[in-house]
Amino acid sequence: MEEKKPVKKAISEENLRRLFAYIDSIQFGTVTLIIQNGEVVQIEKMEKFKLR
Repeated sequence: MEEKKPVKKAISEENLRRLFAYIDSIQFGTVTLIIQNGEVVQIEKMEKFKLR
């Protein structure tokens, strides 16, 4: 029988809430997740403003 490894969360609940807050706050732009070894280590937010 194969041993099951414990599942590691890629992102904490706190950082998940932060990610959703960033997404909610942007009208135009991007939110990028930086992942290392299966874990989110950085969240980048780039916002753009339309000048028309």
